[in-house]
Formats: sequence, C-alpha cells, structure tokens
Amino acid sequence: MRVSVERERKETAILVGLVTPRQSGFDTEDSLDELQELAKTAGAATVHREIKHSRPEPRYLIGKGKAEYLAVLVEELEADLIIFDTDLTAAQVRNLEELVGVKVIDRTELILDIFSQHAESREGKIQIEVAQLNYLLPRLVGKGIEMSRLGGGIGTRGPGEKQLEYDRRRIRNRITKLNRDLAAVGRSRAEQRKKRKRDAAASIAIVGYTNAGKSSLLNAVASADAHVEEGLFATLDPRTRKVTLPDGLDIVFSDTVGFIKKLPHTLVAAFRATLEEVVQADILILVVDASHPLMEQQIDTVKEVLAELGAAEKPIITVYNKRDKIASRALLERLERRNGSSMVLSALHDTDFRKLFELIMEKLKPLRREMTLAIPQDETRLIAEIHRHGEVLEQQYKDSMVVLKARVDRPLAAKLEEYRKG
Repeated sequence: MRVSVERERKETAILVGLVTPRQSGFDTEDSLDELQELAKTAGAATVHREIKHSRPEPRYLIGKGKAEYLAVLVEELEADLIIFDTDLTAAQVRNLEELVGVKVIDRTELILDIFSQHAESREGKIQIEVAQLNYLLPRLVGKGIEMSRLGGGIGTRGPGEKQLEYDRRRIRNRITKLNRDLAAVGRSRAEQRKKRKRDAAASIAIVGYTNAGKSSLLNAVASADAHVEEGLFATLDPRTRKVTLPDGLDIVFSDTVGFIKKLPHTLVAAFRATLEEVVQADILILVVDASHPLMEQQIDTVKEVLAELGAAEKPIITVYNKRDKIASRALLERLERRNGSSMVLSALHDTDFRKLFELIMEKLKPLRREMTLAIPQDETRLIAEIHRHGEVLEQQYKDSMVVLKARVDRPLAAKLEEYRKG
C-alpha cells in the first residue's frame, strides 16, 4: 500500500524596504539581501521584494497607496506574510494587517523568532523570552495581545481591550522573574569564568558577524565539535574550550553569538550575561567572512556592537576566514599583505594554526605580570618552568637562592606568590 505524506508548505513572504532621503538604494538592497537570508533561516521563502522611496509615514509607514499595492501582491502571489526591514509600531502593524489581510512583522520580530528557534540552553531560552517580552510590552495597545502569542506563532491576536492591563501586569511580572533567573545564571557563569582564569593563562573570545565561521574556527583550533551550519545565528549558546599553545600555555577559547546590522537593542540587553564572555576576555579574535562583498561594513557593525559592550579597546586579532571562497586574487593578496595582528585562513580546510598561535602569544606578552622572586636553588623544576613559560628579565644567585625578575602569566604568578620578594 502506497502512503502519501504531504510536506508542510513553507511560508511565503514579501519583503519591504524603505529608502529615506538619508540612505541610498544600494544600502537598502543590501539590507534586503540580509533580510531574505534571515527569512530563509526562519523558514520562509521570499516571493517578492518591494522598495519604497519616501519618508516614513505614521499610519502605514510606506503610505496607503503602496500598502494597497501590497494587498494586491499578497493576493496574486498567495503570500503568507509581509516582512518589513524597518521597525514598525503596533499601530502600523495593525493598520497594515487590516489592509493586506496577512501577518505583518518587522526585522526585529523576525530576528527574535530565529533566536527562539535556535536557543538550546536554559540560559539562552530565558534570554530570548526576556527579549521577546521587552519587545512586546510597548506594543500592547489597541486590541491587546495574548501572552500565548510568544509560543503560538507570530501575529496571533489577543482577546481584546479589557485584558490590556492584565497582559501588561503579567508581562512585567514575568520579566522580573526571568531577570532574577538570569542574574543567578550570570553569577554561576562568573564563578566558572573565575575558575577558568585561575587555570588558564588567558581567555579569548571569538567574535564576528553572524555566519562568518566562528564555530568552525573553534572546531579547528580546539577540536570542539561545536555546531556548525550554513545560516544566520546558528550559534546562540556560548561554548568554551581549553587549548594548549605550542609554548605550553593553556588558554580558553569562547565562541559567542554572531552580530548583525540593526541588531535589536532588546537582544543586546538580554544577552548581556552571555556577552560578558566578550567583556571579560583578555583577547578578541574577530572572524571575518573575507568572501563577503560587504566585508568592511560587517567589520564596522561588529566594532559598533563591541563599543556598545565596552569592549572596543581590547586587543584584537583579525582572522579573514573563508580564503577558499575569495574570488578575487587581488583581494586575497591585499589581505595577506595587511600588517599588524591579522591573517587569512580557511577554518574548514586549514590544519596549521601556528601563525594564529604566534599572534596570540604576542598579544599575551603585555598581559603578563612582572615579579621579583627569591627561589631556593634546589627548586630546579620550578625555575625551569619560569624559563619555559615566562620571560626572565634578570637572574642572579645569592647564597642558596636564585633571585629572578620575570614576566609570567596568571596561573604561574599565583603559583609563585609565596616566593615573591617583599
């Protein structure tokens, strides 16, 4: 007997961008390219892209005439939803939905939906719910919105005006509870971070634009088997792995959530506990998709988020990833000639990371602690360890002691504290 199983139909989406006098059409096209990738990651297929050149209009954002044209497109293309690349107010969403007859969401709500699909850990799920509730709260106007909207799909409507204040109170109470849970998780993560700092010479956070290859780099240098897939925001929950450098130093790598243009502030706030890995790191490795046509703009976006986190002044090593996908030989040669703390590689195909480790060791030098030590001469193993893992500046013998001035890393400095002179 033949059994026919009908596949679940993908949602189809119309994307809408707005070109204002302050921006170019090229910027909007690029932003819509990214919005299309976001829609694909969320599970929607794009059937049409529409761009409107005008100032934002309060009732429909794009004007009633263009909104009516979207209603025609929805019917012709049998679209399931419309996604705006610009944030919408609750009133604009309501007005547009009444006119076009399908769900209307904005870029922020789309990103929140993707995050909710990809969060795996308890911490990640709490962070996403906090971000969703903070996004929802100011939009509780007019008809009211049920709490069940968060779990029942984007665009679900609530029971009506009379429940508005009850919804608001429930959401605020829920946010308060979730923030308490996040604070507890944050304290636990801080304790884990302290322990790692005691046990390792340095902590390194891998940062970059979403889909730049951060998890692939972590896999390559640490054999971490972190989840890797093509798509935006594949990694939400940070992973940490210890790696021993060629000179014997133990360091800890942390993979972090990818950044993106127009990253919602609600997400930055909700993920602050996770992004503490970035803030507390000694060194940042900025992974760049060198094959992307807007590579420089993506770097600028990452640096803007780092500045918002207060981490812009940290030592940075730039890794131009996906060398095998760089179409321009001239670009590849230009990147390879760049001076300073940068290198070009392919995280998926390279096996030799000596240059990256050398850059890390070079960045670690200023982070070492200078100590003057008096160590018994018979402590030969300890003295050898200082020479092997530290930088000996002076050494002399006095009576039965070896007096050393050396620069050493945190774990060794803690071990040598009892021998410190003075």
